[in-house]
Amino acid sequence: MNKIQTIFLIVILTITSCSSPSQPDSTPASSAPQTGDVIPQLDSTPQPTRPAYSPGQLVDYTAQTGDTLPALALRFNTSVDEILAANTFIPRDATTMPQDMPMQIPIYYRALWGTTFQSIPDHAFVNSPTSSGFNTEAFVQSQNGWWKNYRAYVAGQIRTGAELVDYVAINYSINPRLLLAILEYQGGALTQDAPPVSRKLLGLERQFWESHYLQLVLAANTLNNGYYGWRNGSLLEFEDASGNLFRPDPWQNAGSAALQYYFSRMYAGNEFANAINANGFFETYANLFGNPWNDSFELIPGSLTQPELSLPFPNAQTWSYTGGPHTGWGTGEPFAALDFAPPAEKSGCVKAKPENYVSAVADGLVVRSSIDGVVLDLDKDGNERTGWVIYYLHLATERRAVVGLNLNAGDLIGYPSCEGGSSTGTHVHIARKYNGEWMLADSAIPFVLNGWVAHNGSRAYLGTLTRGNEVVIACECGDAFTSVNAGFP
Repeated sequence: MNKIQTIFLIVILTITSCSSPSQPDSTPASSAPQTGDVIPQLDSTPQPTRPAYSPGQLVDYTAQTGDTLPALALRFNTSVDEILAANTFIPRDATTMPQDMPMQIPIYYRALWGTTFQSIPDHAFVNSPTSSGFNTEAFVQSQNGWWKNYRAYVAGQIRTGAELVDYVAINYSINPRLLLAILEYQGGALTQDAPPVSRKLLGLERQFWESHYLQLVLAANTLNNGYYGWRNGSLLEFEDASGNLFRPDPWQNAGSAALQYYFSRMYAGNEFANAINANGFFETYANLFGNPWNDSFELIPGSLTQPELSLPFPNAQTWSYTGGPHTGWGTGEPFAALDFAPPAEKSGCVKAKPENYVSAVADGLVVRSSIDGVVLDLDKDGNERTGWVIYYLHLATERRAVVGLNLNAGDLIGYPSCEGGSSTGTHVHIARKYNGEWMLADSAIPFVLNGWVAHNGSRAYLGTLTRGNEVVIACECGDAFTSVNAGFP
């Protein structure tokens, strides 16, 4: 840690020692109810609206977990320079803001800002440490609803309703409690005898995606698009189901903005307004699991930095950078993953040569290994939800590292292939997560491999890697401009 970062942390500790958690004003202050208990009716008083601020007016803001200066600047319609000028204790190279840190932000008003109510904290949105120990199967079986009898054939086997929730939760890294609450809010899955008559359980439109399981998959994908769009500052406005423009309040957290985006896909008017306020989805969630705001867990700590990582192939080799930042899982956001392909005599899905294996980018413990991906746990606590983990996709079944294997950086973790997901050629897909949150490749905490820094392109899969004056351009073509060598600079 450099000197300026040390000063930053000292100042933050001094400031936050007497500050209160940033929570929605209307959430109940009582302790969380036991599972299945009904919480008292929440105050239905309309949330306050924001005034028409003068251009550049300083407003008070309490930093929320995962906040970064670039995203805050976009949300408040200002600039990083102006935020730094108003908060001189923040160093220019700061990564994430410490939760509960008081700030002042120059604001430039936008009309049509939405509700100030916050539906869910970020730690209850992602598949974070706060979901550790939750037994989805036991919970579903304890309920009287139709979901406990629901079955679907997915990924080579018949799965129960609870297993389907866990399958989606793990792959998309979304909290299983959140998925269950959505199934209950929209489909009575935990309390009703039968699902709604409509084949589209959650009201999400996509041709041939009408089964209850596929509706849940669409929900997870939509939620992630909202969450990470708010996290990176690109999702500032959207339309509801009737085409009405909606702009999330800039004080919102990522989880709440994601739910607003999600419900806008199928609701409008009063139905949409009710879903995103205190007596809508939040009440359903709290009745099932208690008030999530009672847990002040800091999902993304202040001044977070990535540990040192190597490129995912042997040091002496040169591979092609075939995919710039793109989704970690699903479609759209989060742009967390990069693709690399080994040298080959022809394109397409060809078996990699024995020497062209995928390597561990750091020391770690394999905690998940299947066609859906391999997860390397860097803190070796055996829990994919905690700390830094590295996610690999498209590793061949043959010689794929097994769960429980302790690896050193550079060790073989598998072979690139076309197995798992959709692929047009042999390669490896690699992404990072921290405490269950997908870490965006081009962000305040950039994806750095052997000194190569990832940058977004104009769309998914495009972009560059840079190291000093060197630039590598992502392309499936595998030409000389895509060549990356694992040697240290």
